[in-house]
Amino acid sequence: MKTIKTLATLSVLSILIFGCGSTAPIISTPVENIDSSPLKISDLTEAEKQNWGHLDLVKDTIPGMSVDKAYAEIIKNRKGKKVVVAVLDSGIDIDHEDLNDVIWTNEDEIPNNGKDDDKNGYVDDVHGWNFLGDAYDEQLELTRILASGDTSNPDYARAQAEYETEYQKWLSRKTQYDQIYQQISDVDDALTKHFGKSDYTKEEVSAIKTDDPALNQAKQIAQYMFSNGVDSLSEPLEEINDALENVNERLNYHLNKSFKGRVTGDNPDDMSTKFYGNNNVKPVKKSESHGTHVAGIIAAERNNGKGANGVANNVEIMSVRVVPNGDEYDKDVALAIRYAVDNGASIINGSFGKSYSPHSDWVREAIAYAAQKDVVFVHAAGNDSNDVDVEPNFPDDNINGKEISDTYIRVGALAPKYGSNMVAGFSNYGKNNVDVFAPGASVYSTTPENEYDTKGGTSMAAPAVAGVAALIRSYYPKLTAAQVKQIIMDSGLAIKSKVIVGGDTNNIKPFGDLSKSGKMVNAYNALIMASKLAAL
Repeated sequence: MKTIKTLATLSVLSILIFGCGSTAPIISTPVENIDSSPLKISDLTEAEKQNWGHLDLVKDTIPGMSVDKAYAEIIKNRKGKKVVVAVLDSGIDIDHEDLNDVIWTNEDEIPNNGKDDDKNGYVDDVHGWNFLGDAYDEQLELTRILASGDTSNPDYARAQAEYETEYQKWLSRKTQYDQIYQQISDVDDALTKHFGKSDYTKEEVSAIKTDDPALNQAKQIAQYMFSNGVDSLSEPLEEINDALENVNERLNYHLNKSFKGRVTGDNPDDMSTKFYGNNNVKPVKKSESHGTHVAGIIAAERNNGKGANGVANNVEIMSVRVVPNGDEYDKDVALAIRYAVDNGASIINGSFGKSYSPHSDWVREAIAYAAQKDVVFVHAAGNDSNDVDVEPNFPDDNINGKEISDTYIRVGALAPKYGSNMVAGFSNYGKNNVDVFAPGASVYSTTPENEYDTKGGTSMAAPAVAGVAALIRSYYPKLTAAQVKQIIMDSGLAIKSKVIVGGDTNNIKPFGDLSKSGKMVNAYNALIMASKLAAL
């Protein structure tokens, strides 16, 4: 693959705004030109890796959101208003050490009495609601379209063509991984038999002298793997096994036209039945970690000496379990948005998406409902490296190019390396249908059972922006959801340089052409702009 040198001309534009109000004036980052400063060429430290999304571009030469700077210079010891953020995702470990004190509780519901005390239709919904019931694995939407057998569906032909390509790709990948796993496993077995132990060393392998062709081949394969940074053959075996789990999920669930995942008893194509599922918002198994990771990015308790820091303080996380291991159902998403709105969320984070949406109208109506009720809806742009102005990605907020919500924010993902590689290779983009970019690659956050991990995706960029929205709504509660969206878009840093798009070094575009705002989100400047607007 052709490589390109780091682009020479790089500049950062920061909106110069002076805040006013009852507290001391807040002064924004001045207009900066970092051409005279060298780009960060050293690797990130462990501390920077775990917090890069909160760092400052000018100070740290890392494309973070200046969150730490906002706390140090603007928020300080100020008290804000509690903000409820609904996380529409997989289950959330509400008992996690870094989340248990920031979980929303429905005060109108008496826990575990089997009654719908608040009369909202959801029994014992103390910390949110689970629209999936006890299920987790699911088909992709294109698989459901084909499984229905309805050839009159306008998406049927497209789904059929894509299905054949995808199925063959994953079947071929399974064959390849199975063969590689077996080969390495045979090598490991041969060396273990030769040494009489499984914890043999690289040095011992190198010292083997033999006329046995099979053992000599095992030696050569092991040495080749050791030369590529492997310390033990157990490492690639574990890695390939994890990859095979993912492949098998694709074939057994996502692309299996016979698989039946839904257990809630409702008809997903009939909106008349709305009250199904249960009140268990936790993951059904440890590997169901996505929702917990997203929640931590927004609101993991700050500076408590544990794991990770969320973007926002003064947040309560409402858990709405709606995203399975596969594609979510439009009905679940639409009802989940309405549930969040009706139960007091002022911000909703949706880190999910798909390429087919048979009931997209239901979801758009719910998004419009959220806007009418003054709720910000933050949504991940998707991880297909596509231009979503051309390739469909749902949910969206427009019909034939006309937006139906002024509070919907779609977010692309940044990587921690400032310069031509700052846009994550997986991130979708779109001058008309993506609003902003935020840190999304290699993000450290909470995972189930008091653990932490690094994950990447626009799924991680969206909650970063939801956290900034929560800061604005907490410290400037009089601002409307539409104003919050506009502040986030207008206050970001406008990067003039060109970047690699979709991980393809032959695809170079101006960063400003990848989103409607042309900017990367900046919490520091957003609070300054909010301060000024709130004082009007």
